[in-house]
Amino acid sequence: MDEIERKKIIRLVKQEVVPAIGCTEPIAVALCVARATELLGKRPEKISLWLSANILKNAMGVGIPGTGMIGLPIAVALGALIGKSAYQLEVLKDSTPEAVEEGKQFIADKRISIALKKDIAEKLYIEAVCQAGGDEATAIIAGGHTNFVYEACNGQIQLDKRTASGTTEQEEEKLSLTFRKVYDFAMTAPLDEIRFIQETARLNKAAAEQSFAGDYGHGLGKMLRGNYEHKIMGDSVFSHILSYTSGACDARMAGAMIPVMSNSGSGNQGISATLPVVVYAEENGKSEEELIRALMLSHLTVIYIKESLGRLSALCGCVVAATGSSCGITWLMGGTYEQITYAVQNMIANLTGMICDGAKPSCALKVTTGVSTAVLSAIMAMENRCVTSVEGIIDEDVDQSIRNLTKIGSQGMNETDRLVLDIMTSK
Repeated sequence: MDEIERKKIIRLVKQEVVPAIGCTEPIAVALCVARATELLGKRPEKISLWLSANILKNAMGVGIPGTGMIGLPIAVALGALIGKSAYQLEVLKDSTPEAVEEGKQFIADKRISIALKKDIAEKLYIEAVCQAGGDEATAIIAGGHTNFVYEACNGQIQLDKRTASGTTEQEEEKLSLTFRKVYDFAMTAPLDEIRFIQETARLNKAAAEQSFAGDYGHGLGKMLRGNYEHKIMGDSVFSHILSYTSGACDARMAGAMIPVMSNSGSGNQGISATLPVVVYAEENGKSEEELIRALMLSHLTVIYIKESLGRLSALCGCVVAATGSSCGITWLMGGTYEQITYAVQNMIANLTGMICDGAKPSCALKVTTGVSTAVLSAIMAMENRCVTSVEGIIDEDVDQSIRNLTKIGSQGMNETDRLVLDIMTSK
């Protein structure tokens, strides 16, 4: 691998693995509103939003950090009142109890309208229009949670990266990754160039530990540390992997003011790609270098799979992220490249098809299913057991199996997505 390609991969990872406070869909909406407010130059009197179905789905049932509230309106209000677009996915970190009270009043005054953006192919689309005293400003995010494609105030366009095909300029410098390339990079990149990935361990572990001290969501992480659970599952590496991963997810989905390191625009993906690897490495006395390389393998695998799946889909992203951690764990177990491909095949054969029905506290259950399967797949791989190409959607070539998974998620499950949203909005 030449130096140019290596630097491109490092840039890609740094772009995709970033801190986030709160679920990234409502936070991206708050970010868009914050930017439109900045363009307007004053506090909006009215805010109108047009969102893609997938953004709506992921923003309906999730806690907003520091508010004790669920859903989009408070995220929108705070984006306008205290949001700073420079903070990116930590846009609401300056929130105070006073701002939350002001936000509640903003909502009560019926200043916010939220609607579904019709007839768009882009699954991640946020259009915010802020109005005050005859002035109007618009900001649009599309294709990525922090990717602004359009900014205008009073008809004066300041930014327009929209294209006819709906793609954005950001997507043009695509790397042609393969799974082999992902593995080679993680194994051979100079350690100092990839040491930054350790920050995922620090941040996401701290989120889990804060969750154990509180009472968040369904409390799954805390529950898995109890005596009753230990009698059934043991006080083992496996139970610790499950409790740490679900604990961090519990806190995030309940709206704790805790930053986590996200992957490909999702905090839960970041958690699922990080914590199983960290817990396994720490409890098996692995070196710092081994942890760094395993984390890089896990995170870059997730980025590679998400490239063809898309940021938002009908497929639960935790499944993809757990596939990354299964690779990291298999390598830490002493697995060869071939055995790591077995882990990927086993994951795809098992978990493909788990639906995404929005971001919410019960995501902790899905995360736990994903990472428990990640451990199972790694154990099978180390015994040279692998689902074969005569079975279901698995192909002999691991890259083709990944494409089969992402094709199902990005194309095959679109009707499922529509039905899920329909069920969620008509309750």
